[in-house]
Amino acid sequence: MRQLIRTSHSPAHADPNSLEALAETYAYPERVAAGQPWLRANMVGSLDGAAKLSGLSEGLSGDADKRIFGVLRALADVVLVGAETVRAEGYRPARARADFAAARAAAGQAPAPVIAVVSRSLRLDLTAPLFTEPLVRTVVIAPADAPAAARAAVAEVADLITVGDGGVDLTAALAELTARGWTRQLTEGGPRLLAQLAAEGLLDELCLSLAPLVTAGDAPRIMHGAEMADAQRMRLVSLIEQKGFLFTRYCRTPE
Repeated sequence: MRQLIRTSHSPAHADPNSLEALAETYAYPERVAAGQPWLRANMVGSLDGAAKLSGLSEGLSGDADKRIFGVLRALADVVLVGAETVRAEGYRPARARADFAAARAAAGQAPAPVIAVVSRSLRLDLTAPLFTEPLVRTVVIAPADAPAAARAAVAEVADLITVGDGGVDLTAALAELTARGWTRQLTEGGPRLLAQLAAEGLLDELCLSLAPLVTAGDAPRIMHGAEMADAQRMRLVSLIEQKGFLFTRYCRTPE
C-alpha cells in the first residue's frame, strides 16, 4: 500500500500496511468519546460506478479492501446494514480481533461491533448465524407497524428497535443507537440504505474503495434510490493505493 494523501492522524513515516497505521488513518473524530455520533459508510465500487459484480460486492473486492474492511469494523461500535444486503451477502456476526482487543477495551467497547439490521418487512432468516451465533446480540430496526408476529419472533433472538410507521425512521434509529452509547457508527449499505441515509443528511463520512475494473451492465450505484434535495460536497482527507485499487476517505464539508 502507498498512502498518497494522509490524514492529520496518520504518522508521517508509518507503514500504511500495518494495522496500527490503518487504525490511525481511519480513526473516528474525538467527538465520539464525548457522546456525539459519527456515521461512516464503507463501500466498494467499480470505475464506472457499479456497486456489485454478478449481483454481489465480493467480485469488486480484493485483499487490501478486505483488510481495510476489517479495520473499519474493528473501530466501530455498531455496523448498520440493510436487510436486502444481509440476505444477498450472507451476513455473519462480527468477530473479535485480537489485534484490537486492548484498544476496544480501553475505549469501553464490546469485543466486537454490534450488527444492526434495518428491515421494513422483517423477512429475515432467524436461524442464520447472525442471530444464533453473535458474540454481541444482533439488533434489528423495524417500523412500529411491522407485522406483530414477525416482531415477536425477532425479539426472541435479537434486540428489536421500532421507529417510524410504514418505514424505518433512520434519524430516530441512529438516535436510538447513540443512546445506547454506540457513537462510532459504520454502515455497509447496501445502496438503497446508503442513499436514504445520505438523502436525510445523516452521512458524515464515506470510505469508498475504487476497484480497477469497468463492468458496464445495470448494477446499482453505491447510492441507489432515494433522491437528495441538494448535492452534498465532501472533502478528501485520505487516499491509499494498492495494485490499482484506490481507497478514499471523504468527510462532510463543514457548513
